[in-house]
Amino acid sequence: MFTLLMAAISKKNKGLCNGYTIVISGVETNYFIDRKEVETLLKKSAKGDIKGQLVSSLSLHDMETALERNSWISNAELYIDNQGMLHVTVTEKEPVARIFTTAGRSFYIDKSGKRMPLSDQLSARVPVFTGYPEIKKMTAADSVLLDHITRAANYILQDPFWLAQVAQIDIEPDRTIEMIPVVGNHVVKMGEGDHIERQFSRLMAFYKQVMSRTGFDRYKVINVQYAGQVLASRFAGDPKVDSVQLRKNVENLLRLSRDAENDTVTRTLPVLQPPMEPDAADDLVLEDSKPPVTATNLKNPDPVPLKPVSAAKPADKRETPAAEQRKTNPKPVVNKPAVRKPRALMPPKIKEDPAGGYN
Repeated sequence: MFTLLMAAISKKNKGLCNGYTIVISGVETNYFIDRKEVETLLKKSAKGDIKGQLVSSLSLHDMETALERNSWISNAELYIDNQGMLHVTVTEKEPVARIFTTAGRSFYIDKSGKRMPLSDQLSARVPVFTGYPEIKKMTAADSVLLDHITRAANYILQDPFWLAQVAQIDIEPDRTIEMIPVVGNHVVKMGEGDHIERQFSRLMAFYKQVMSRTGFDRYKVINVQYAGQVLASRFAGDPKVDSVQLRKNVENLLRLSRDAENDTVTRTLPVLQPPMEPDAADDLVLEDSKPPVTATNLKNPDPVPLKPVSAAKPADKRETPAAEQRKTNPKPVVNKPAVRKPRALMPPKIKEDPAGGYN
C-alpha cells in the first residue's frame, strides 16, 4: 500500500498541470474581486502561465499566501487532483460598514474590523458612519471605538428593519454615536454604543409603544444610552443645555418685567411745577400717548412728553363728573326719581231708572 501510494505521488509530481478552475464565494452575486484578478495573482506567484508547468514546480502554499494578501480576499484554498487540474477556491471579505473620516477619506471595514479599500466595480449597501477621527497611530481608545462601530454594523446588517431604517450614524467629537433614521425627523443618541443590542431593543419598544401612535416626527431627540429607560424630547439639542437656556430666558423676562413696572411708576407720577397764580387755572396732566410699557419697548425708556391741558388738579387726583358739575352749577342739583301716586279704581256709579230699572 505504501509503495503504491509513493508511486502515485511521484507520478503526479512529475506530471504537468493541465489547467485550473477558480471559484469565488461571497455574500452576494456581485463580487469586489473577479476571476481575472485572481488569475493575475496566480500567474504572478507562479512566475508565468500555470497550465503546462510541472506540478512539482508549483508551490501551493506560496500561491495561497499571495492570494490572501489581497485586501478583498479573506481565505484561499488550492489543491491539484489526479488529473493534474488546479482547483482554486477564494472566499471574499464581507464589508459591514463604510466609514467617512473628518478629513474626507472613506473606506470599508469587514466583520472583524479590518480596513478595506473602496472598489471601482461595486458599492456595498452597508451602514454609513461619518465623523470618524483621522488616526495616524492606533491607540487603545481608537481600538475601542472601532470595535463599537464594528459591533453596531454587524447588528444592523443582521436585522432587515434596522438595515432599512438606519440612514447613517454620526460619530461626535466626544466619540459618542448618534443614529439618523430614514423615517422620522429625529436623532437617536446611543452613547458610546457599548451595549448596542440593548439600545436598539429599547428603541424598537419605543417605536412600537409610543411613536406608532404619536407619529415619527413628534419627538426630535430620543436618548437610549441609559440602561432601562428611554428619554424623549420634542426640542432638538442637548436637554441640559436647553434647561439652562430656559432658566436664563425666564430670569431675563422677570428682570424686564420688574424694570417695566418701575419705569411705569416713574412715568405716571405727577411732575411738580412751580406755584401758579390763582387766575392761572392751567395745570399739567400726564397723558401717555405711547403704547403701554412692555418688554419690547423698554429699549427706549424716554419720558413721555408732557402735554398741557385744562384741569384743576394734578393727574393723580382727577375729579369725578359730579365735582365738575358742581363747579359749573353753584347749586347742587339733585335728581330725584319721579314718584307716581297710584290711582284708585272705583266702579262706575249706577243710576236708578224711574221705570223701576237700573242704568
